[in-house]
Amino acid sequence: MSILLRIKRTVYIMRKIPEPGPSMLARKYSVTMNRSSFSPSRKEILRNVVGKDALLCSLNERIDREVMKNAGPKLKVISTLSTGHDHIDIVEAKKRGISVTFTGQVLSEATADLTFALILAISRKIVLADNYIRQKKWKVGWSPELFLGSNVYGKTLGLIGAGRIGRAVARRAKGFGMNILYHNRCRLGKILESEMGARYVDMDTILRESDFLSIHANLNTESSKMINESKLMQMKNTAYLINTSRGQVIDERSLIKALKNKWIAGAALDVFEFEPLKANSPLIRMENVVLLPHIGSATYQVRSKMSEIAAQNIIEILGGRKTPYMVN
Repeated sequence: MSILLRIKRTVYIMRKIPEPGPSMLARKYSVTMNRSSFSPSRKEILRNVVGKDALLCSLNERIDREVMKNAGPKLKVISTLSTGHDHIDIVEAKKRGISVTFTGQVLSEATADLTFALILAISRKIVLADNYIRQKKWKVGWSPELFLGSNVYGKTLGLIGAGRIGRAVARRAKGFGMNILYHNRCRLGKILESEMGARYVDMDTILRESDFLSIHANLNTESSKMINESKLMQMKNTAYLINTSRGQVIDERSLIKALKNKWIAGAALDVFEFEPLKANSPLIRMENVVLLPHIGSATYQVRSKMSEIAAQNIIEILGGRKTPYMVN
């Protein structure tokens, strides 16, 4: 009996993550961690999950029936280093009695900061202007028509999705004197609307009236490719589309068409339908877009906290306790 008690439980961390998560787990369990910052191959995942008590994954690793079957009956918890969990088959996990956990809303404020950075970058042509200097094209001092952009102050911001990130963006927009509209599956209460300084409208209205349309919707069957050709055609030709949620919410082919045909003025994207963005994507050659490599939560403070929560979720579940970050 004493020998059995000394056998450490096993954890597989699928890619290199910041501290303190790895050390927290290593103190209690036998940990296998992929030392690369990149996701392991499918073959590696299927090999390394065998016999594990816990898996720590990210958005880039698909955890489906095959992975859970390979892991075997010992698997008790799948902890994802993310707020989203659509890469995990939740139904299959429930069938097998496997707990699925996430990192909660710890990234809300950082993602809201980045959203507003994108609003400013695309409207004021900040990236183009920066490249202009780096490419040694700046030959004359101040010029009255150099890199003319659009105002942000006093403009209309439309938020599709009014969860914690959407509401955090609204708080920032109030400081810019923006008129704030929002559309959500369920209308918020009067107190939250008052705190946001936002007015609830239907989808057609928010598309038609927004100068900046910012996407903060969760990815599900309803929201997949929600922003399609017909919706893009309803937007102002002076409007900008911002996305820091999930790439699959926008039909990328339709967005490229909208940008080429100037149905909208531009787009600023931190997420894409397929990641990494393909080298031959037309978006890369366009000047009316700002493109970021999915860095919404990329601050030292947030990623460290996400690591801590993801590890603590495993510790709690394997210890027979509950965690506030349960998906199922």
